[in-house]
Amino acid sequence: MSSRHVSRRRFVTWSLAASLALCAGVGPLRAAESATAVDVIATLQPFVARQVLAGAVTLVADKEGIVSHQAIGMADIAAKKPMTLDALFWVASTSKMFTGAAVMMLVDEGKVDLAAPVATYLPEFAGLMVAVKQGGQTTLVKPGHAVTVRELLNHTSGLPFLLPAEQGKIDVFTVADTVAQSAKLTLAFEPGSAYQYSNCGINAAGRIIEVVSGTSYEQFLQQRLFTPLGMKDTVSIPSAEQLTRLATAYRPTKDKSALEAVPINYLTYPLDAPTRHPCPGGGYFSTARDLAAFARMLLNGGELDGRRYLSGPAVAQMTSKQTCALSANYGLGCGVDGAGHGFGHGGAYSNDLWVDTRCQLITIYLVQHNGYGGSDGGKILGTFKQAAQAAFGR
Repeated sequence: MSSRHVSRRRFVTWSLAASLALCAGVGPLRAAESATAVDVIATLQPFVARQVLAGAVTLVADKEGIVSHQAIGMADIAAKKPMTLDALFWVASTSKMFTGAAVMMLVDEGKVDLAAPVATYLPEFAGLMVAVKQGGQTTLVKPGHAVTVRELLNHTSGLPFLLPAEQGKIDVFTVADTVAQSAKLTLAFEPGSAYQYSNCGINAAGRIIEVVSGTSYEQFLQQRLFTPLGMKDTVSIPSAEQLTRLATAYRPTKDKSALEAVPINYLTYPLDAPTRHPCPGGGYFSTARDLAAFARMLLNGGELDGRRYLSGPAVAQMTSKQTCALSANYGLGCGVDGAGHGFGHGGAYSNDLWVDTRCQLITIYLVQHNGYGGSDGGKILGTFKQAAQAAFGR
C-alpha cells in the first residue's frame, strides 16, 4: 500500500449525511475515502445554487481504482430529476481519444505506419491539393509531402473541422462517406506546417481502422476496447434505456441569469434512430465510470486488470506532443500538456477528462452545458480539479 493511501486513512471517515445533503452518491470506492470525496463535490455546490450549473458527475481515480465518484444537482431541472452516478452524457470530442487508441493498436500490430501517407490505406487521398492565395487569387498546388496518418491524428493535415455537406451535424454520413467527401476537398495549408482542429482528419483515421481491420469502426472499438474494458455505456447510438439516463443539455439564457434546455445541436434526433452514424471525431456517449476504465488503462501504460491493450511506447506516443515546433500542444487523438505533465480531452458541451501524470491522478468532469449561466462558469472545472488534486494528489 502506498504512503499516500495510508495517510488518507488517518483522517478520512464516512460522511453519509453530508453526501445525502448534497444530493450526491458515493460509488464503490475504497470506503475510508468517501468523506474526502464528498468534500470534492461540495466545491461545486455554490455554482448549482446560483443556477450557473445544472448538475454534474465527477470522478477521481488513480492507477489502483476510483477514489471519488459523485453526482450533484439536476439531470433535468424542469422534471426535478436529480443527477445520478450512472447518468449518460454526449462526450463529444473526448471520443477522439478512443480513435487515437484504436489506431495505435493497429500500429502496435504493424498494420498501420504513422509516417505513411494516408493514401497508402485510403487511395482516394492521393490527389489532395493545397489552396494557396497569391495576388488576391487562390491556386491549387501539390503539397510538398502527402498527408500522413500522424497528421490526421494531430490536426496538422490541413483538412477542415467539418464537411460543408454535414451542415453542422456530425452523424448524418457513414465513416466511409465522410472520408470520400473529405478526399475531394482542398487542404488549407501544407501538411504539418500548421494546426487546425479537424473532425475530418480524425474521421479519416477512423476509416483507416475500418479498411485495415476489415470491420466497422464502431465494431472495432466495441470488440477491442469497450467490451473488454467493461465500458457498457459507451455507445454512438444510445438504447431506449440509456436515453432515460441522458442528462439534459442546457445553455444560458440571453442575459445569462438562468439556464434553458436545448437539444445537442451537433446531433440529429431521435438519438436512438438507426439512421444516425458513428463519428470518430466526436460521436460517443458515455458515463464517468466507463471513461475511468479507459483513462486508467492509459495511466497504467496500456494495461488494466491484467490485460494489455496498448504497448507502453504506443501510449507514450499517443499522450506526448506530436505537433513538433508548432505552438499547439496535441498528441495522437488527445490533447497534451506542453510541459509533458498530462493528457486528455474536453468536449463541446463542457465535459473534460484529464490525466495528470505528475500526481498520477485522473479527473473526469461530466456536464451537458453549451455555455454556463452567470459570469463565473469558466471557474467550475478548475475548482473541481483543484479540489481533487488537494484531496488525492501526491
